[in-house]
Amino acid sequence: MKSKLGTNLASLNTYKSEVDSSMAKNVYSSETYGNRTSSTNPDEIFRKGSTTYYYSTKLFPAKIKKEVTQLYNFVRVADDYVDSVPQNTKGFMDFKNEYYRVLSGETSDNKVITDFVKLSQKRKFENEWVDAFLHSMEMDTRKSRYENLDELNTYLYGSAEVIGLMMNKVMNVNKSADESARYLGKAMQFINFIRDIDEDLDLKRTYFPVEDLESFGLSGLTRGEARRKPKRFKAFVRSQIQLYFRWQKRAELGFKFIPKNMRIAVKTASDMYLWTAKEIYKNPFIVYDLKIKPTWTKVLLNGLRNTVSAYNPFNKDSLSDSLVKEATALNVSKL
Repeated sequence: MKSKLGTNLASLNTYKSEVDSSMAKNVYSSETYGNRTSSTNPDEIFRKGSTTYYYSTKLFPAKIKKEVTQLYNFVRVADDYVDSVPQNTKGFMDFKNEYYRVLSGETSDNKVITDFVKLSQKRKFENEWVDAFLHSMEMDTRKSRYENLDELNTYLYGSAEVIGLMMNKVMNVNKSADESARYLGKAMQFINFIRDIDEDLDLKRTYFPVEDLESFGLSGLTRGEARRKPKRFKAFVRSQIQLYFRWQKRAELGFKFIPKNMRIAVKTASDMYLWTAKEIYKNPFIVYDLKIKPTWTKVLLNGLRNTVSAYNPFNKDSLSDSLVKEATALNVSKL
């Protein structure tokens, strides 16, 4: 236990040093949102793309960390094309077509794509997973509303659930954890939707099902509509977070299949999304004022806590205890 705990604590110290040296620029500054300057540096793409995932990934063993970076960067670059303002549809289609060319054996100087294809072949990703991901990204170029949850689930499968399946392959986790991995990806993506309500309006896009909005008497999620109907808006957002809690609980059932030295990173990222959900639940209108993200220190401290907990032989707490406590604190009656 001591050697593994020492290794993980050493990783955290390295992690803090990297943070101190890389934080000369505020990762929460406006330059990290919206359109991003393209980069060929894998670490830079990852760092600018996600605070939570980037710093949580520091807790993986070195070999896994490299592969998670390759996976994340492929997903991030594709997503940035469809989320840019104005939307870069041509850039996305070129990216998609180049991926299929590389997959068929052609050479390319696009390191993000070539690294991902090598990774997918090494870890035996299903081609259908990547097809589904690219299909969901392409949906963002032509679809701006979803009538019901069943319709949205098609998008969620490709944009998030298959990423969970790929992560399981990278971590070499038993297939018994696949369903939970899909739920974790789905749950995290749903919190992104809630957190980014205002940002998505700039893209003239709403992911929440029309029938759900109408059931709360809302015609949309514009600031004006929310201010005219504050009680309905808050009730709607909280109902969506309750759905997230249900999915998150299903996701945590699979944590036991992940080896401790990798579970720490996964649980740290998961905890940060749970924290984000809690903050928004307390004040749904905050989504119009700022983009809720944990600070690097919060991720660091949570990673330290998870490291100690994972290697503490006296720790008998259920992996879902934190979720139950958060839900209770928010007076959520149903999980």
